[in-house]
Amino acid sequence: MNNLNILAIETSCDETSVAVLRNGREILSNIISSQITTHRVYGGVVPEIASRMHLESINLIIEEALREANMDFKDLDMVACTKGPGLIGALLVGISSAKAISYALDIPLVGVNHMEGHICANYLAHKDLEPPFIGLVVSGGHTYLIDVKNYNDYEIIGRTRDDAAGESFDKIARALGLSYPGGPEIDKLAKIGDASAIEFPRVIIDKKTYDFSFSGLKTAVLNYINNEKQKGNEINIADVCASFQQAVLDVLIEKSFRLLKEKDMKKLVISGGVAANSKLIEMAEKVGKEQGIKVYYPSKILCTDNAAMIGSAAYYDYVNGKKDELDLKVYPNLELGE
Repeated sequence: MNNLNILAIETSCDETSVAVLRNGREILSNIISSQITTHRVYGGVVPEIASRMHLESINLIIEEALREANMDFKDLDMVACTKGPGLIGALLVGISSAKAISYALDIPLVGVNHMEGHICANYLAHKDLEPPFIGLVVSGGHTYLIDVKNYNDYEIIGRTRDDAAGESFDKIARALGLSYPGGPEIDKLAKIGDASAIEFPRVIIDKKTYDFSFSGLKTAVLNYINNEKQKGNEINIADVCASFQQAVLDVLIEKSFRLLKEKDMKKLVISGGVAANSKLIEMAEKVGKEQGIKVYYPSKILCTDNAAMIGSAAYYDYVNGKKDELDLKVYPNLELGE
């Protein structure tokens, strides 16, 4: 399907993003309006504020995306939006805008699973990448190990049983008094800390499962912080960050490469907000080089929530025969593959 111009909208959390893509891999524009500075005051995303800010900016961001792509509404062939998972009020802003455009222009509407979008971010970053491969998706709310058999064929091999990796980073950062979002702050401080200074648990669960569990690690770190404070000891925040981060990444890397070996596959594709973590990429590339595994990951801007990845996922959904009606609903708790 040649020259399919797609307008994509992403409003699942605290970024209002609109992109214009040609087919599934060419970004013509990708505008992201972040709300981080607003929510930082509260130490995390406030859903009501996020929804109102999406409402205030969505039309302006749509106009800017079209202008940067040198297009008008009449040039569009399809509109896509995130249908879930995410904050219900935030999702409704994007899906309502997409429905209005679909109705007014009489063009197809495709609702996209946000987590599939994260996987597809790598198609935008690596023009040569094609399935099959093993995908590691690590974000604020989800951690998945996936056997990606084709563009629309995913088998979830492992998932988090409690806290997601990104969620753990944010909670530990908050306990250490670091600003929101916590992931980049921990990554930065870990560079000057000693990862072997504190022995935190690596929760593997057992060798029969690829599921993840980070709540025990989170509790161990919080207990360490509280115990040191009670003793009146000064806490070396950089060492805590480095030791905690290493405990998370050791589990992610061990399970990912064990699955690659089991499936006899040679491509690991990392995506999601935690894919921006420099130590994760460093470790993955080191092990990948040792084992003959090619490691893919997006640029940092494509690791965050953005509409370009939603447009890419929508393209592959559409060419596979998927199209939604105007009664499309939002699904705040949508799981990958649903």
